[in-house]
Amino acid sequence: MSGNRPLVEISMGIEAFASEWLHCDRISSYLARMVSHNRADSLLYANLLSSALNELLEIAFAHHGPEGNFCCRVSRSGEADVIELDLPCDAATLTFYSEAAQRLKRPDVAELYHSALFSPGSADPHLGLLEVAVDYRARISIVPDNGNRLKLAAEMALEGAAA
Repeated sequence: MSGNRPLVEISMGIEAFASEWLHCDRISSYLARMVSHNRADSLLYANLLSSALNELLEIAFAHHGPEGNFCCRVSRSGEADVIELDLPCDAATLTFYSEAAQRLKRPDVAELYHSALFSPGSADPHLGLLEVAVDYRARISIVPDNGNRLKLAAEMALEGAAA
């Protein structure tokens, strides 16, 4: 997503990131606090951003290629913040995210999310992405890069969502 003003970035080996589930919460909390200091209600904004970012990191934690670097950056585009994840990708990872991208483009994504949320069966594997798209009104893009990398970006204007 071009025209963004970089705010903060964290990079690490995917093996290190995926070695501990708590990394998702710790990274999301830290990054959200770093970029929320100049918002009207910085505590509320940090909580909202941390929740959305945590969902995205949990998806990356569960669905990524076997080796390479993981990068998470947050930038600002006008009033919106953009979360970008760059992660290693293999065939299974590409399939998972390609299916998610198709579902996120559907005009009935909110109904799809609510159906998945309240389904009595096993959890929908795309539930976190659907949640970010619907609850945080995020524009999500998923783009394969060179066959072994994947870029996931979520743009959201949380102050408008919180108001």
